[in-house]
Amino acid sequence: MGDRRLQLHNTLTREKEDFAPIDPTNVRMYVCGPTVYDFAHIGNARPVIVFDLLFRLLRHHFGAENVTYVRNITDVDDKINARAARDHPDKPLNDAIALVTAKTADQFHADVGQLGCLEPDFEPRATDNIPQMIEMIGVLLEKGHAYEAGGEVLFDVTSTPKYGELSHRKLEDQQAGARIAVEDHKRNPGDFVLWKQSAEDEPGWPSPWGVGRPGWHIECSAMSERYLGKVFDIHGGGLDLIFPHHENEIAQSCCANGTERMANIWMHNGFLQVEGQKMSKSLGNFVTIHELLAGDTFGARSWPGEVLRLAMLMTHYREPIDFSKRKLEEAERLLEKFARRAGDAADDGLPDAEVIDALSDDLNFPGVLARLSALDGAALASTLRMLGFSAYRQAKTTDVDEAVIAERIATRLAFIRDKDWASADAIRDELASSGIQLKDGKDPETGDRVTTWEVL
Repeated sequence: MGDRRLQLHNTLTREKEDFAPIDPTNVRMYVCGPTVYDFAHIGNARPVIVFDLLFRLLRHHFGAENVTYVRNITDVDDKINARAARDHPDKPLNDAIALVTAKTADQFHADVGQLGCLEPDFEPRATDNIPQMIEMIGVLLEKGHAYEAGGEVLFDVTSTPKYGELSHRKLEDQQAGARIAVEDHKRNPGDFVLWKQSAEDEPGWPSPWGVGRPGWHIECSAMSERYLGKVFDIHGGGLDLIFPHHENEIAQSCCANGTERMANIWMHNGFLQVEGQKMSKSLGNFVTIHELLAGDTFGARSWPGEVLRLAMLMTHYREPIDFSKRKLEEAERLLEKFARRAGDAADDGLPDAEVIDALSDDLNFPGVLARLSALDGAALASTLRMLGFSAYRQAKTTDVDEAVIAERIATRLAFIRDKDWASADAIRDELASSGIQLKDGKDPETGDRVTTWEVL
């Protein structure tokens, strides 16, 4: 074991493929990051966690110094403008936007830091890459892939026969069902905005097409090229980004650069629902990472970030996940069990080979969990660290307080003598949730009830 090739599912081909980097000394991955107009919700947490795990695996296979991970921040967007105007109506819009994006980005960093995630190598902001976007739009116009109309620069989707390959959507099917009259300045209903004019009270940058701001899709094309090159290894994000965002990224980048591909492998994590329902504010089940960490939801208690991390990873990344309090409790019990079995063993820096094999099979984390149950000591400690759970292990290794357990057992035995079975069961369940299993027996000499305990 331990020599398995890394295989990843490629959305572009709909197949699992052997991963062969363009340059093994510079393995490059880009993942779409947050639009910073509101605190990140637990659905946003899933791609952050999934691609952090992949980042760690790539570093293991190729060496940390040979992997470059880029995750962007979108800080120019109409949703940001609307939130800024709502939250700071007494301030000039640009000042209000700066306040909103700074607060939201800072909270995002604080939240994902508690999820056991490594920082990406680069985290470019859209507003720092406007010149690169303007340059790419100019190239698309020169090559006949874009046009000006209605105060906008638009991409002509019919200019590239490859449009629709990622999402498997046929252009003619999209046109047949479109309502062309809604935006009649477009040549084709599927054409999308590269640059749009800004009103006086909206953020804008000077360009050959007037003061304006970029469309969403051009941002990632420009930033990924700046930091990773015209063609790179892996592009990731949520399933909801396949169309139109990633499809449009491919069209822009390939047409501007004259390449067959933008990225060789496209990876997408599955959708998330909460307690069996789609997460939405109207249903009252919209949960931010910050709320979960702070104890404002899911049982009015704070949940450690690495519990959220494990709860996300327990379901294979490509499968839909039903997020629930029960899943968090299950993840917490598992982490406590692993932490106790690792104990205070020194981390020898060598993750288990069978765990690496499971991860190398398209991030098969359910297979990882099966293997973790067979590990203990230093092997488990180093493997947990590689998986992003070292902080939780350190916090839990000294959590067993024998005096407290003895006191709870004595109280339970008193409830049993009084035939207060409900209270006795409550203490048993309380200890079980903390990883302590009680065993009832009889003293062989006196026949009295005796209760012993063990760590699960």
